[in-house]
Amino acid sequence: MAKRVVLAYSGGLDTSVAVKWMGEEMGVEVICVACDVGQGGTDADGYWNMIRDRALSAGAVDAEVIDCREEYAADYCVPALKANALYEGRYPLVSSLSRPVIVKKLVEAARRHGASAVAHGCTGKGNDQVRFEVSTRALAPDLEVVAPVRMWGLTREQAIQYATRFDIPITQSKEKLYSIDDNLWGRAIECGEMEDPWAEPPDGVWEMTQVRATEPREVIIEFLAGTPIAVDGSQISPAGVIERLTDIVGAYGWGRIDMVENRRVGIKSRETYEAPGALALILAHQDLESITLERDVAHEKLRLEHRYAELIYDGLWFSPLRQALDAFFEETQRHVTGEVRLKLEPGVCRPIGRRSPKSLYDYGLATYEAADSFRHDDAEGFVRLWGLGVQTWAARQG
Repeated sequence: MAKRVVLAYSGGLDTSVAVKWMGEEMGVEVICVACDVGQGGTDADGYWNMIRDRALSAGAVDAEVIDCREEYAADYCVPALKANALYEGRYPLVSSLSRPVIVKKLVEAARRHGASAVAHGCTGKGNDQVRFEVSTRALAPDLEVVAPVRMWGLTREQAIQYATRFDIPITQSKEKLYSIDDNLWGRAIECGEMEDPWAEPPDGVWEMTQVRATEPREVIIEFLAGTPIAVDGSQISPAGVIERLTDIVGAYGWGRIDMVENRRVGIKSRETYEAPGALALILAHQDLESITLERDVAHEKLRLEHRYAELIYDGLWFSPLRQALDAFFEETQRHVTGEVRLKLEPGVCRPIGRRSPKSLYDYGLATYEAADSFRHDDAEGFVRLWGLGVQTWAARQG
């Protein structure tokens, strides 16, 4: 077994216990790497200082925090946005998207610290174990992967008791057994009473989408070649766009998802998410594509979007198919430039306007008014030829 292990550290229950457990049970030195993908909140400096201190208190020989926010937004969230990636048509891949960048930083840290193994805090029933391990093997097949949570067999309550016994600081309690994962792209909440798919999620689990605004308003999102570059005329980085929209749209209580999804390991799992910024961006992006993509391109893209989302969900970000699909999606985005206007009301976010200098919408062809330039006489022959096969079938065999 490796003498030095780099652990992807979240500061949560499982990874905090894993630090101590690997030291006690496996006799290894543990180096914690915490990746800032936007989960720090308003007091980011204080949050990350707390995470670093918690890792050291749990027994890590070293702990570092890596700021990945801009890289995560530009190199992972934006490609997923260009693909309108929604797993099973609903989930914007909140957790799935952050795992590849975390693994990339984990492997880099393993090289810096001379470690021969990396570790994660994923369970044997979840999707994240697949994402961490497959991505690690794609980037560094020589590194061993350690999964202490799969090895120790502790229930969540037993893990809390273990942390208490070794004075490991945690936020979970026996009364509130939620597992929460958040980043720029959204927030995932599971466990506790929500493991019953009939039970309504308690209002207290929501943070990004607590209603704080009631007066209707509009927000304008600007895109350049499929990349969001501005909100209400203010140009900012992709990470800034996501953060601003999460705040603006979330204040109207919009962006919650409650679904039973099909995990890669073969079980159905009740999941709740809130992703107001991500969902608003996807909604706006889809709307802009409606006037900038040619019909066959739009239809083929729609077919491939599902496959792209599935690859991300299944931990195959670092795969040749994902790279090939990226090339297709990137080509489709060359003319996806323009603005979309969203209307916000409590519980509502909907597009009410879109415009583009590259728009394929032709008023003269679309209107029924005097400016109509469509050649109506051409339609008769087109329709006759289009239906000729069906007409022949009906006459002879129908």
